[in-house]
Amino acid sequence: MKQALPLAQRYPKVRFGTSGLRALVDDLSQVVVAAYVQAFAVRLAELGLLEKGSKVALGMDLRPSSPEIAATVCSALDGLELGSDFLGVLATPALALYCQQQRCAGIMITGSHIPFDRNGLKFYRPDGEITKDDERAMSDQRLDDGAPASTPRPLPAINPAGQQAYLQRYLDYFGSKALRGLRLGHYQHSASGRDLSFELFTQLGAEVIALGRSDAFVPVDTEAVSAQDQEQAAEWCRQHHLDALVSSDGDGDRPLLFDACGQFVRGDQLGLLCARQLAITALAVPLTCNTGIETCGSFELVERTRIGSPYVIAAMQRLLADGAEAVGGFEANGGFMLASALPGLPALPTRDALLPTLAVLVQIAQGSPASLSDLVAKLPARFTSSDRLANVDVAATRAHLAAIEARPQLAQKLLSTAKSLVDVSTLDGLRLTFTNGDILHLRLSGNAPELRCYAEAASPEAAQQLVTTALCKVSDAIESDR
Repeated sequence: MKQALPLAQRYPKVRFGTSGLRALVDDLSQVVVAAYVQAFAVRLAELGLLEKGSKVALGMDLRPSSPEIAATVCSALDGLELGSDFLGVLATPALALYCQQQRCAGIMITGSHIPFDRNGLKFYRPDGEITKDDERAMSDQRLDDGAPASTPRPLPAINPAGQQAYLQRYLDYFGSKALRGLRLGHYQHSASGRDLSFELFTQLGAEVIALGRSDAFVPVDTEAVSAQDQEQAAEWCRQHHLDALVSSDGDGDRPLLFDACGQFVRGDQLGLLCARQLAITALAVPLTCNTGIETCGSFELVERTRIGSPYVIAAMQRLLADGAEAVGGFEANGGFMLASALPGLPALPTRDALLPTLAVLVQIAQGSPASLSDLVAKLPARFTSSDRLANVDVAATRAHLAAIEARPQLAQKLLSTAKSLVDVSTLDGLRLTFTNGDILHLRLSGNAPELRCYAEAASPEAAQQLVTTALCKVSDAIESDR
């Protein structure tokens, strides 16, 4: 009998990206979803982390495809003699916290920030996110055609404990009046944690105004905030006299924060401010976070990683193993990961949007300083910008990046700059550093056919210009090669 192919070869359109399994909804068939649920169960059983009869926590976001996928997961778990602990619609970090507290496995149905025609699954072990080794082991599994793919059954009744535990985590740590005196706009769009977040900000004492709630899915990307979102934020702040506008991406693990003037606070700035407020001493951050993290002098250790929460988490674990006592991490998207338990705040080593948002807002509520813009202005004068080219020809784009890597001097032509290169890193994509301190980083997305571009410079305008120029030049070059 011919042996079945590994899942990654059998279903090549479905793959792990920087965080979780992602694909077009049309490619996430019942058979594919069931196969990966089985692969997850087999992997955890091999590690001694899952037994027959155990319940697996299950949550989902508000994408139109998520309920059907969640029902398929429940049926697959039935076929594996596992139960479903259905937490309903909630933020991904809320599911992660529940899994950590209950010492159970978990699956979150979400495509995070990517467009609604895509979706995915994020997998959690009882001790946290699955690792890159887990991803490889799941992708390499050879399952026969008997992989459970029964007709999806109705979803179970919702267990509200996941939502409540997440709410209580921050009420306990910050206190019931921590945000007293603040007037916040809450951009709700289609974020899965929108109702809980609104309740939390209110219980913490803020006056909260709900804005922009949507029944249609809105793909909010905190690393590529649109001009329309920027303009809308500024208008809401003026109209409602806000101290800040708060939000997150679709599954609540990436924060979106604007100051009283509607200026976006970039994720790496927010992560830095949060880490300082929590007195973190050792940080793990990906290459895309700005170098003000090192130059601010607030941290004893900073380890740079590839892009993706599994790499940041692995680096945090190494820092802990080396004896660091207060360890945290964040990504350029602002999602904060807490590896060390702090007084009154248990560890939660997965991306979280609420912790960095609250840590910063509490400082403003206390009047130190008086505004969010004042707090950001005190950071080192290093500024980042990012954007993307969507629906690119992946093969052609990869070939063009390889050409620049082989001949780095092409980067000067790419940017029409006379500045020389001082460093070329290929740790994750292509990261170029110039003599004036400017940084340009190009990489293909692991989740979609997109070219991501990140830049750092001494001013916001210069960083934005780097991104605009690079994407324009790369787009033209790829088109001319066709």
